[in-house]
Amino acid sequence: MTTSTGTTFPAALGRLDSIPRTRLFAGKMPVESMPILTEHCAGARLFVKRDDCTGLAFGGNKTRQLEFYLGEACAQRADTILITGAVQSNFVRMAAAGARRLGMECHIQQEERVATESPHYRQSGNVLVSKLLGATLHSYPDGEDETGADRQLTQISAQLRAAGKIPYIIPLAPGHPPLGALGYVVAAHELLGQFDEMRLNVGEIIVGSGSGATHAGLLFGFRALGSAIAVTGVCVRRDAELQRARISATCEGIAALLEIESRVSNDDIFLVDEFLAPGYGVPNPATLDAIVLGAQTEGLMLDPVYTGKAFAAMIARAGSASKNTAMMFVHTGGSPALFAYQDVLQQRLEGLNAH
Repeated sequence: MTTSTGTTFPAALGRLDSIPRTRLFAGKMPVESMPILTEHCAGARLFVKRDDCTGLAFGGNKTRQLEFYLGEACAQRADTILITGAVQSNFVRMAAAGARRLGMECHIQQEERVATESPHYRQSGNVLVSKLLGATLHSYPDGEDETGADRQLTQISAQLRAAGKIPYIIPLAPGHPPLGALGYVVAAHELLGQFDEMRLNVGEIIVGSGSGATHAGLLFGFRALGSAIAVTGVCVRRDAELQRARISATCEGIAALLEIESRVSNDDIFLVDEFLAPGYGVPNPATLDAIVLGAQTEGLMLDPVYTGKAFAAMIARAGSASKNTAMMFVHTGGSPALFAYQDVLQQRLEGLNAH
């Protein structure tokens, strides 16, 4: 198990160089144009950041976050990772993959966030991949009790420690140092370099906003590096008012970790929640249509929980934007969840084909 801290970042990012980080993917994720979708929307020029290609058992944004969580775990000589997430969580699937890559075990606590007994949801998608990775699964009955879920994970950790293990917990609730968000401070630095290389002037970035780590990390990184690019967070877990407080607190937590002042103001935190209903993990018709459109225009595989809702918001915003505007979608992955939702997707496809 190795920890890498050798990357050099600008002084504007404070002590980012000195925070333990285990590299889990190589190189930069590409920024690609979406010409067919741009023509379809007849508005802004559209681009995509392909963070679905980061690796770790089908990839996704959590690889960037895990580089810092697992970096700290390695620094503590941990041999077991513990994490909580929804039954179809991308984070827990990728945490199990990252743990295996580093020779660690993984215990996953599944929250009951989505009220369904669908066998596909319960057994396929991320659940199947986590089982293939050899993760030990636990359950927690309340999907809206983050503090309680962390408390139960601490109890499991104590049992493992008593058995001679060295566990490391990736916390769920706010109030902990947002190490994972540092992965998207790094991504902001990466993106600004790519925009310069491509001579691309992006005015707005669209990203799903759930735990808030990806959204807050990007926003904090851009502002710390002097960029005024707008970051629009698309709510997938809670409404805009509640999410705003979470993003603000995460930005303050990042500032504390990096030992610098936050340059994020309240006016910088922009959220839309029109595509949230009927709630977390339950897709609406616009989300399902966005998934189909992404596949049939640009060959992108989106999921019904995060990227489908964010993509639907981008389509709506792009259509009303000027053709001189460049807009970028952050593809945060989640493709295994498609198979967990195959019934509702098949029904939507049949409905579209009928017309």
